[in-house]
Amino acid sequence: MTGQAPATTGDIVISADPGAPLAEALQPLAHAIRFLAVDAILAAGEGHQGVPLGMAEIATVLYSRHLKFDPADPTWPDRDRVVLSNGHGSTLLYSLLHLTGYHHISLDAVKSFRELGSPCAGHPEYEPAAGIETTTGPLGQGIANALGMAIAEAHLNARFGDDLIDHRTWAFVGDGCLQEGVGQEVIQLAGHLKLGKLTFFWDDNAITDDGSTELSISENVAERFRVAGWHVVEIDGHDIEAVDAAIRAAKADPRPSMIACKTTIARGIPRLEGQRGGHSGKLFPEDRSQMAARFGWSAGSFDIPADIGAAWRATGAMGAETRAAWRKRLAATGNAVQDEFHRTVSGTLAAGWRETIHAYKAKMAAEEKADFSIATSGDIAAALYEVLPEIMTACADLEAPTNHKRQLSAFTAKDRAGRYIHCGVREHAMGSLANGMAAHGGVIPLAVTYLPFSDYERPALRMAALMGLPVKFVFSHDSIGIGKNGPTHQPVEIIASLRAMPNMMVLRPCDAIEAAEAWEIALEHRTGPVAMIFARQSLPALRRDGGAENRSARGAYVLQEAEGGARRVTLISTGSEVQIAVEARAQLQAAGIPTAVVSMPCWSLFEVQDTAYRKAVLGTGTVRVAVEAAVKFGWERWIGEDGGFVGMTGFGASGPADALYRHFGITAEAVAEAARVRL
Repeated sequence: MTGQAPATTGDIVISADPGAPLAEALQPLAHAIRFLAVDAILAAGEGHQGVPLGMAEIATVLYSRHLKFDPADPTWPDRDRVVLSNGHGSTLLYSLLHLTGYHHISLDAVKSFRELGSPCAGHPEYEPAAGIETTTGPLGQGIANALGMAIAEAHLNARFGDDLIDHRTWAFVGDGCLQEGVGQEVIQLAGHLKLGKLTFFWDDNAITDDGSTELSISENVAERFRVAGWHVVEIDGHDIEAVDAAIRAAKADPRPSMIACKTTIARGIPRLEGQRGGHSGKLFPEDRSQMAARFGWSAGSFDIPADIGAAWRATGAMGAETRAAWRKRLAATGNAVQDEFHRTVSGTLAAGWRETIHAYKAKMAAEEKADFSIATSGDIAAALYEVLPEIMTACADLEAPTNHKRQLSAFTAKDRAGRYIHCGVREHAMGSLANGMAAHGGVIPLAVTYLPFSDYERPALRMAALMGLPVKFVFSHDSIGIGKNGPTHQPVEIIASLRAMPNMMVLRPCDAIEAAEAWEIALEHRTGPVAMIFARQSLPALRRDGGAENRSARGAYVLQEAEGGARRVTLISTGSEVQIAVEARAQLQAAGIPTAVVSMPCWSLFEVQDTAYRKAVLGTGTVRVAVEAAVKFGWERWIGEDGGFVGMTGFGASGPADALYRHFGITAEAVAEAARVRL
């Protein structure tokens, strides 16, 4: 496609000469990206110049000719989303944001690249008001986020129509993003769903940090996309005319598009151009001088020539008219549509959602029946689906055993109104696309799978916590209680690892009423992800109170208080083992030992309660014993050095659940004995 002339209808070309070729008009703008990036890296003393120097032309064509955005309103709901998946090349994004006029990315901010407190961090960190749509750096996460953004756009488009939602998602992609396993998961799923508004720009420079890509890869990467159903164009990534034509072709094709851009890493620096050092080798002032001589750039450090700066600002200003037209269309829809649209994109929950949960609690309190814990969560979700149409559920090929589809139709290439995403056996992509959906806004994503498979989601879980995204991760099959599937499916260590993750709220309810309270907490929580952990096995009804009070909201509470005198023993537990603590209490009480049971569904919520409340719940001067079908790690925080713990010390085994609990000594008798020996 190199050398094809672009169409001109409706185009705006920033040039002193309206008749100038596109390359002549835009090449100086691309060089502005290069020099601003190099100046920032030189000031910081480190950075990754390969991406901004190699992808400058691609970015310039996208932003100046095709991108729908308005720096004056960075969070405009119908803006295009741009993801820098190869996030190490962050100065490409910062240069673009500064040059086009994003207030948060001032020249001083660019000068402070990689300094503490700078919005221009070493890798892009989620800040939509600054134009940074997602945190990237761990390779492959960005393209999976972009997939989620494209899914969210397609669904919201089906719900609200073209007048309100009609935008595209673009991702800059490096070799590493496509070598990571999540990359192949994304390629397959996006192609299957035929997400035509998703476009990748692959920086095909044939170099990684170790050297040539031939060291570790030999297949035809572009062909991977073709066989997965993508539209693929292969171009010279430094040919502005070719880039423009390729983007036009992508926008016209109903399939997701991959534009394979053959580029030269560190283009313009003779010492590093095309070399492995072009990735992040240290730069020196003479490198900048040589690049300036090559490109005829006379401006000094952090100095953008006035005409080029004005052209870039004009590019940023072009979106104002498009946004104004969008606002008129929104105003014309009527109050009811406007109210629902604003509620949805702002993340405000619809009236009646809390009453739905309270009604479920009252029902379960009246019925007092045992039920499979994960099925209980499915019941609650099904009730919420009716009042919260923005909930979308993604599941990794476990529709039947996790039971969270219910009345939802599938989101498919033919039905964008569907709310259930069949992710296939792709947990990593599922978790990361859920992050992208949350970052996009307008949907509440659930990501559902077995707890032992959460390790496949680990990077996504961590990134959700780091970004503070309100993703709801729903996990089933949480312990040795799954029985005969054996130790590969018994996640004895994973609950502790999730609790150790900063900003990850972990909820493990003991029965249906606590499950409803967990859902209420999860939906209210907007500053980070929630991991709701449910058992495969049936759990008895331990709570009889079905009122509006959420006893789980403080993290822990006294489920059963001691009787027959001052409390001497406190038994603490979560989830399926709370029933064991209740049975142990009965044995101790029968022996004349006043014993309380504390249910602790959420450690982090309990930790932030005031000291008086924590003391009242845990008791002072009492023996403490915790019971959980998991490893002890972390429980010392609540039981102290002298407290007892009944749980797992290693991996599980294959056998019936009740036999496994006896085999590993997780019984009421063992809990009671652990208390007796400490009295």
